[in-house]
Amino acid sequence: MTSIKKFQVTFDCAEPERLARFWCEVLGYVVPPPPEGFATWGDFKRSLPTEQQDAWFACSDPSGVGPRLYFQRVPEGKAAKNRLHLDVRVGTGLVGEERLAALEAECARLVPLGAVHVRTLYDGNDSCIPMQDIEGNEFCID
Repeated sequence: MTSIKKFQVTFDCAEPERLARFWCEVLGYVVPPPPEGFATWGDFKRSLPTEQQDAWFACSDPSGVGPRLYFQRVPEGKAAKNRLHLDVRVGTGLVGEERLAALEAECARLVPLGAVHVRTLYDGNDSCIPMQDIEGNEFCID
């Protein structure tokens, strides 16, 4: 039997630190401490050549269970729908109006952070809320 591998999810983006901090708020993730020898991430960034400053940022699940999220600056903008997206699971085990209410409450929490509510899908039993993050990447509240 093969062992389960750890993995990280990488986002191509324009502003890595800004997007990482958004996802920290969404998922309850944390920014790790700066590299050894640096008091702050700002100190670390200033130590890098100009072209490498603000090139990447990362965050992680404080419990160590979820994957690390890595954000890397790319020159091109987002041009099409994501082929992969995250589902933020807040309604697990709930059905009907109770599930819809939990998803809508999470949507209401995320919109002031900069998320965009795309639409609400509800068939009387199951529901899902497609959204976009602050750089237009699709995700769902599920």
